[in-house]
Amino acid sequence: MKILRAQIKTERAGRYLVQFCKHATAMGGGHISRMHQHGPMARREVRVTAEWSDTSGTVAFTPWGECTLTAEAGTLTIRIDAPDEEGLARIRDVVTRDFERFSRREPVAVVWQRQETPASPPPGTPLQ
Repeated sequence: MKILRAQIKTERAGRYLVQFCKHATAMGGGHISRMHQHGPMARREVRVTAEWSDTSGTVAFTPWGECTLTAEAGTLTIRIDAPDEEGLARIRDVVTRDFERFSRREPVAVVWQRQETPASPPPGTPLQ
């Protein structure tokens, strides 16, 4: 699993979380990506669904991966989990572009950091 994480410093963490999840719901099923219009996945369809509260949300970009958001005082944490680099890049591009647009009046910086996933034990290794 490929993972990216960003922490956005903002007093509007809950507001941005809800806004992004509502926007994702409006995209709904059958949204065709307009990003990366070249390559083998250029016109690959993605189904977008979202569930959220004032402090946490999950947006599924099927089959690309999933984005989870957590709002705390002064910080919005965003995590992207994807099965491959292509899905990771597509979700990252959507999230980054949307947050740049949402925060035009008071711009926020979305700085992504790669997270390492724990390595799977070799086959036949007993789990402890």
